[in-house]
Amino acid sequence: MTQQQAVTKLDAEAMRLMLLPREASAHKGDCGSVAIIGGDDGMVGAALLAARAALLSGAGRVYAAMLSLSAPSVDMLQPEIMLRRPFDLLQLKQLDALVIGPGLGQSIAAIELLILWLKHAASKNLALVLDADALNLIAQHAHLADLLAACTSATVMTPHAGEAARLLQTSAADVQKRRIESALELAAKYQSICVLKGAGTLCADVEGRCFMNATGNPALATGGTGDVLAGLIASLIAQGLSAMDAAKFGVYVHGLAADNLVARGVGVRGVTASELLIEIRHVINHM
Repeated sequence: MTQQQAVTKLDAEAMRLMLLPREASAHKGDCGSVAIIGGDDGMVGAALLAARAALLSGAGRVYAAMLSLSAPSVDMLQPEIMLRRPFDLLQLKQLDALVIGPGLGQSIAAIELLILWLKHAASKNLALVLDADALNLIAQHAHLADLLAACTSATVMTPHAGEAARLLQTSAADVQKRRIESALELAAKYQSICVLKGAGTLCADVEGRCFMNATGNPALATGGTGDVLAGLIASLIAQGLSAMDAAKFGVYVHGLAADNLVARGVGVRGVTASELLIEIRHVINHM
């Protein structure tokens, strides 16, 4: 199978039809609940960015749980986000999607949380988005990889080339040479939807389908934009999209927001993930 045969480009019009208008009677319970787990010492911002992305892209309830003992008890920029301790999230009666990984670190506590939530997701049919250090831990520990492959709930992994290389036990250069094949291999190996980030981000699934996104530009090459994407995809799942549609719509909107910023003269250099968040909300509401 060649790369040209395997890939389908995302269709802009199809993306616009994915999110249905909200009913006039809609309340927050209709709009999905998302939780984010991460934010170890020095990386609290990663979890907050993912949570803010979930909130500003339309989730009805957003929770964030940090590993860092010095994490704030409230997000002063977005006080609507409900901050919890990681184990407290198990008590939530309603949760539609969970992101684990942004700023998670690679401590024993991080490993224990990943084991817990992989098992919990399978038992509760909870959709998972795995990002950043969650992927690095899965690459390092075979028992985590086995848990992920056996997880029956919808899962989305969002590696960049370096993380993908660790998951496939190869080099980032090899992943970049074989991007479509690598995305399909990751989807099959881990029984997940793989969002392989980079120029021409790919969305691949276990059925061998692979879609390429044409939006986006080098303004996204800055810290925090991946955290934003993870929170965005989880929010879309919570709002009712399938995991694959959420991945496709998420990467399209994420890239289009960066394109809009650059078109307005914001960037390419110096665009921040926080600026991207606001533009993502604008893009979603104007599609």
